[in-house]
Amino acid sequence: MSAKEIVLEALKSSPEPMKTQDIVQKTGLDKKEVEKAIKELKSEGLIESPKRCFYKAK
Repeated sequence: MSAKEIVLEALKSSPEPMKTQDIVQKTGLDKKEVEKAIKELKSEGLIESPKRCFYKAK
């Protein structure tokens, strides 16, 4: 699985929006990988940011 898929799965499995650091802790991925995945997922419209620095799957 790619970092993007792992991040998306982590967000889908969380009932609450997650911060980047929460995703890093949950997935064990490097922070830079998580940030890159978030940027790509947002541009693809798969995740959204309900408030600053928090992310959730659509």
